[in-house]
Amino acid sequence: MDRKTTLLAGIALLVTLSGVSLAAPPPKHEPLTLAVTMTNDPASNQIKVYDASSLTLLQTLSTNGAGGAAGNARGVRQFKGKLFAAVNNGSNTVAIYRRDGDRLKFDRVVTTTSAPVSVDFGNGHMYVAGATTVDSFVLRGNSVGARDGTVGLQLVGGGTPPNGSTAQVGVVDEETLLVTLKTDPIPGTVDVVTLANGVIAGAAPAAVSAPAGTLTPFGFSVYPDGTAVITLAHSSQDGLFRDGAFTAVIAAGQAAPCWTTRLGKYVYTANAGSHTVSRLVGTGNNIFVDGLVAATLPTGGGAADLDGDGDRLGVIDHTPGASHLSVFSVNEFGELSDGSSIDLATPNANGVAIMSAPDEMGDD
Repeated sequence: MDRKTTLLAGIALLVTLSGVSLAAPPPKHEPLTLAVTMTNDPASNQIKVYDASSLTLLQTLSTNGAGGAAGNARGVRQFKGKLFAAVNNGSNTVAIYRRDGDRLKFDRVVTTTSAPVSVDFGNGHMYVAGATTVDSFVLRGNSVGARDGTVGLQLVGGGTPPNGSTAQVGVVDEETLLVTLKTDPIPGTVDVVTLANGVIAGAAPAAVSAPAGTLTPFGFSVYPDGTAVITLAHSSQDGLFRDGAFTAVIAAGQAAPCWTTRLGKYVYTANAGSHTVSRLVGTGNNIFVDGLVAATLPTGGGAADLDGDGDRLGVIDHTPGASHLSVFSVNEFGELSDGSSIDLATPNANGVAIMSAPDEMGDD
């Protein structure tokens, strides 16, 4: 082979190699936003995992326990897109799952000191409010460790809450938890629970009465400044709670606001009596109704919980003998659109968590 032929062959090889190296990489899979619900079956509880965009069922997983929670908020809860928890009310346990790609993996169950109804995360802990107690569990990496604190819940005027009173637990800041107790016909109670380094310190909660003329503190969402918007469900009002006291109350304009979720500056309430979702804005001193009817539930059912994350908001509702999941898109103005619904093929679904993809996928 002469020099010219050799040179041409070399150029051809370089062109070929260059073509390989410059070829477009395969399309990158974009992680899904998940919508996760709990069947709440009193004999064999399960969770169902859906693609929040298409509402395609991806998984059905056992909770290794019994359901049965009712009249509660946040019976399921996600944490940073990596961790998911569901209450087994009939078994005194909470089931823990870890996200792996677009799937959840069962991790373990932890035992609670009373029948669990509501879960929240913060301060390096998972908090679980039960029928008569609230517990703290330390987080260990991407899982839940041992229980490291507990305290009994109490009503204004003293006494243990009757069964079915506990509504929701939520983190306020590094030093405080709130637990709502929806006892009627008296106004109801908000327990202010003291934390020490994230651990429930054991001191008796400060039991704060709902305002005169109101009924049933129920769901709530907390702003970064520590103020909480709390629904007053049975009097169709919303209250602002700050520094251990109610500081404002407004008429909701819709019947029976019960559950809440916050996306940025907006707090959304699911209104069980009106079959709608409202959009509120809370400040340090006031609450404003920004959208009286931000959405109407497509199924016409009575709402049973809601949650939002990223640009999706999910609502659970019930009709006789059936439960549904509706998922709405949320724009930068907090407006809801594209509400799509599916039948969950279970009569008493309880809780929904919207899980955006975490920054780092997979087990860690």
